[in-house]
Amino acid sequence: MKMLSLEQELRENTYPGRGIVIGRTPDGKKAAIAYFIMGRSENSRNRVFVEDGEGIRTQAFDPSKLRDPSLIIYAPVRVLGNKTIVTNGDQTDTIYELMDKQQTFEQALRTREFEPDAPNYTPRISGILHIENGNYNYAMSILKSNNGNPDACNRFTYAYSSPVAGEGHFIHTYMEDGNPLPSFEGEPKLVGIPNEMDKFGDLVWNSLNVDNKVSLFIRFIDIETGKYESKIYNKNK
Repeated sequence: MKMLSLEQELRENTYPGRGIVIGRTPDGKKAAIAYFIMGRSENSRNRVFVEDGEGIRTQAFDPSKLRDPSLIIYAPVRVLGNKTIVTNGDQTDTIYELMDKQQTFEQALRTREFEPDAPNYTPRISGILHIENGNYNYAMSILKSNNGNPDACNRFTYAYSSPVAGEGHFIHTYMEDGNPLPSFEGEPKLVGIPNEMDKFGDLVWNSLNVDNKVSLFIRFIDIETGKYESKIYNKNK
């Protein structure tokens, strides 16, 4: 697979929607995560990321303007032992709760499907990182309608057992802007990951469409120790 420029992928798409990037730094020492949200409506744009324990949650920037919280207020990132879960919806909680009961990532997601936001039927994208004793692997998933048909849910999981230094994978909800919004197609895109967390975060944040971007979360995890550092970018301040 050809490695793509993450910056170019973002700059050339005014509305990828919500996106997850997971990978490994070029020095091989850190696992890297990026999760961003965008919005076209006032309700979607009225959000910020805030810290919540070891993870984050979305929150209304102006509570008086919050309309329907069902698909926009959730915990995108949660930590379960040596596993870090990142998703674009409340399936974060489903994965956390069922994996805590010894089910797998895939088994947990079989209980869910795309979002009920006709006519878009926004895909649910999810990722999980497992770091233990200096070993690192990750998986990504997308649950989407069958070409806009809500009567069928297509489920795809991609597992990366030996992440290569300097490489990552990028999955997002929409191919491009549109009405209805076309769901992501194909397997996660191969992209490069830098060594510095701030460089990574700034690259993603500055490449997202200035009108539509809302928030970004970045985390680097030391593969040997499990210690992490994180950064949040919010357009609303």
